[in-house]
Amino acid sequence: MSASTERGSHRPTVVLIPGLAADARMWGHQLAGLGPLAPTAVATAHQPCGTITAMAQAVLEQFDGELVLCGASMGGMVAMEATRLAPSRVSGLALLGTVAHPETPEMHQLRSDAIVLFEQGRSEEIIRANVPLAFHPDHATDPVLTGQYLTMVLEAGPETLIRHNRAVMARPDARAHLGQIPCPTLVLCGEADQLTPPEHSRAIAAAIPGARLALVPGAGHMLTMEQPQRVNCLLREWMAAL
Repeated sequence: MSASTERGSHRPTVVLIPGLAADARMWGHQLAGLGPLAPTAVATAHQPCGTITAMAQAVLEQFDGELVLCGASMGGMVAMEATRLAPSRVSGLALLGTVAHPETPEMHQLRSDAIVLFEQGRSEEIIRANVPLAFHPDHATDPVLTGQYLTMVLEAGPETLIRHNRAVMARPDARAHLGQIPCPTLVLCGEADQLTPPEHSRAIAAAIPGARLALVPGAGHMLTMEQPQRVNCLLREWMAAL
C-alpha cells in the first residue's frame, strides 16, 4: 500500500525501514503479512541521505500522522532516531537486529577499509565474501536466499554502499534516549546473528521501559528473509496489542 493511500487515515501507518543498501525486497513477506492488519509501506525517502538523523527526518516527512516504525539493522538506527525526534508521532516501535551504541573503533576501521574497495569498483568481491555473515549457518549456503540478498545489495550500487556505511559509522548514541521511549517496543534478533549479536538486542530491550525481547531460532541477521513466518507472527501479535 502506498503512502498516498494512507494520507487522511486515522489508523497508524506501519513503516518498514530497510537496512544498509537494502530495499523493499527484505520486507516482502512482511508487506504481505502485515498489510491486511494496517496500512503498511516501506520507507524509501531515507535512502539518499548521508546521516542517520537526516534519514530519520526523511522518513518522518515521507509519511503523515501517527506511525508504527519497524526498522531492521541500519533501519533500526533510523527508527530509534525518528522516535527521538518525534516521540508523539510514534505509537509503536519494532527494532530488528540492530544496535544502539556508537560505532566501535574496530568496526569503524573495517568499514573504512571496505569503503576504499567500494571506491575501487570491488563491491561484488566484498559483498560476496560477507554474505555468510548475514545468515544463519543453515541458510548461508542456500543459493536462492543468498542470491536474493546479494542481488539486492549489489543493485544498490557502490555510492549507496559508501553513503550508508559512512552514516552508520557516524551514527548517534541512541542509548541516551532509550529510557524515554514512551511507546510499546518489540525487539527482535536472530539467535545466530553475527553482525548484530543478541547481546545488543538484550541491551536495547533492557533500556526501553516495558520492551519485549524475542530471539528468532534458525535466523541470523536477515531474519525477515530467513524466518518470515515467525517474524510475521511476532509482529502481528505485538501489533494486535498496540
